[in-house]
Amino acid sequence: MLEAQRNFVDQLVSFVEARSVDVVLIAGDVYDRALPGLDVVKLLDEALVRITQAGAKVVLTSGNHDSAIRLGFASRLLERGGVHLRTRIEDLDVPVMLPAGPDGQGNPATVAIYGIPFLEPRLVAERLEAPSATHFEVTLAAVERIKDDVAQRRVSGPVHPVVLAHTFASGGITSESERDLSIGGLGAVPLDLFEDFSYTALGHLHGRQELAPHVRYSGSPLAYSFSEARHHKGAWLVEIGADGVPDIQEVLWEAPRTLAVLRGKLEDLLGSAEHAWAEAAYCHITLTDAQRPAQAMETLRSRFPDTLVLAFDPEGAEARSKTSYSTRLAEAEDDLGVCCGFLDHVRGRTAGEAEETALREALEAVRLEEAEL
Repeated sequence: MLEAQRNFVDQLVSFVEARSVDVVLIAGDVYDRALPGLDVVKLLDEALVRITQAGAKVVLTSGNHDSAIRLGFASRLLERGGVHLRTRIEDLDVPVMLPAGPDGQGNPATVAIYGIPFLEPRLVAERLEAPSATHFEVTLAAVERIKDDVAQRRVSGPVHPVVLAHTFASGGITSESERDLSIGGLGAVPLDLFEDFSYTALGHLHGRQELAPHVRYSGSPLAYSFSEARHHKGAWLVEIGADGVPDIQEVLWEAPRTLAVLRGKLEDLLGSAEHAWAEAAYCHITLTDAQRPAQAMETLRSRFPDTLVLAFDPEGAEARSKTSYSTRLAEAEDDLGVCCGFLDHVRGRTAGEAEETALREALEAVRLEEAEL
């Protein structure tokens, strides 16, 4: 999907330039694994250079897919170029400060951007002095550190805190592409943890969604599973001024290829005009033919060349599944019945005439060989 990712980066950079975006927030899962491929690392390098050249700073946290240590390498050096990495617990209360202009009383206001990376409870609970190793307790401890810092800064003037957090907040709708965050503790954290912040940019869930007016997931820029076929990928453009957040707008990314989830009989799928739009899509197809068609994938790809997943859910399968394979063996009248029953069990269709003939000849050959012995 590297080309699709490059296409997204092009759209992002163009948007940053066109709308004079000041800061791009990336709330974790920069990579899809702890040891990303070299071409992916190179793409991130190019993206960060292009975003900063377009005039925006970048604040970036690590997610559960990332290696926080590797992603955070050279963070102090990168900060000089406008890329602010927040991958360490020690940096939880070290914000990126930006001017927001004077407020209604003429006091200079600032925006303080904090980053909460993915916190594995078992690894960070003690360091955060959390009472237990759960996602709620470690996230609460991180939030309290940030609140303490905000309180100290507000002594000198108005401060609008913005938080990036890679977590599963209650109310978020999941899809199949996210890894489970519940290992080592409770997975979800309550929304009210973030109620004292001007805006909270969440990462982890792949669907762009609003949990509260100022608590939102931007989602993944691309679809990474067919459960995301109905997602409208995008981001949020957040305006922050001296008096807070007056406006939030949705941003949509154009997908280079759509996803199609189709279901039906092979003949209907191949002949129906209503599926013409899926001919250029990545397809997940479930066949419902009573008997599994031969060479089904090859046949489907004659119309839907980018069929990636093929599943079978034959009509009447529920009734057939009630008969166990051992029962079928007991009911078989002869060896040929055993062989044909096996084919029926594993393929979802009975043996054809040619297959029965081949099996009968093979069984006869075995019988004759045993007789000679």
